[in-house]
Amino acid sequence: MLHIGNTAIETCNECAKVLISVLREKIENHGTAYIAISGGSTPKLLFDILCESFFKEIDWSKVHVFWVDERCVPPAHGESNYRMTLEHLLTGLTFNNEKIHRIKGEAEPALEVLRYAQEIADTVPMENGFPAFDVILLGMGDDGHTASIFPDALHLLESPNITATAVHPQSGQMRITLTGNVINNADHVMFLATGANKSKVLDSILHNKPEAAQFPAAHIAPIKKRLDWFVDKEAANGNF
Repeated sequence: MLHIGNTAIETCNECAKVLISVLREKIENHGTAYIAISGGSTPKLLFDILCESFFKEIDWSKVHVFWVDERCVPPAHGESNYRMTLEHLLTGLTFNNEKIHRIKGEAEPALEVLRYAQEIADTVPMENGFPAFDVILLGMGDDGHTASIFPDALHLLESPNITATAVHPQSGQMRITLTGNVINNADHVMFLATGANKSKVLDSILHNKPEAAQFPAAHIAPIKKRLDWFVDKEAANGNF
């Protein structure tokens, strides 16, 4: 389903409502919920809104929080997705630390990718041979990448592994990411994309144009078919 907000704030507010609704349902039905979240400027706004307006609507102590991907930097580093989430979401909510499952960006990537995969497998229920997160929150770059799956590494979409190392094609920075099979195995996948710089790629993906095949985000098609796109008018650019 496509949700178009007039502004980034309106878009994030709608995303927050749906996210909270999904988590509440999972907690009511199963006693706990499993979510993997993304970093970036738009999720930062979403996290602020969650803290300000929605934090009392669910019992966050029953939510296991994982990350979709992480830069290989220490947790206090300015580029750390964990740090951003800590500052904009986790500190505003009462979390059980045992339910915060961060990627250790400061560790040796080849070892951490194995450790993190094992932690996921030990915690998240398995279906179809892969972890089955209740919700995975994704962003999308203006190059069509999602998680840390970049256009030059489409093979990660079909990896048999839970996690993988990745390399940013411009900076060469090492990343650790969930793979495409894990993302598509989630019960509900939510994309959050705002800004005019996303409009061309978004148009290609949502209108299934031939060039969309080169964009990793275009290959996100959850098995359970619960996929929501939350975009603002700038990203939609009159194309929908």
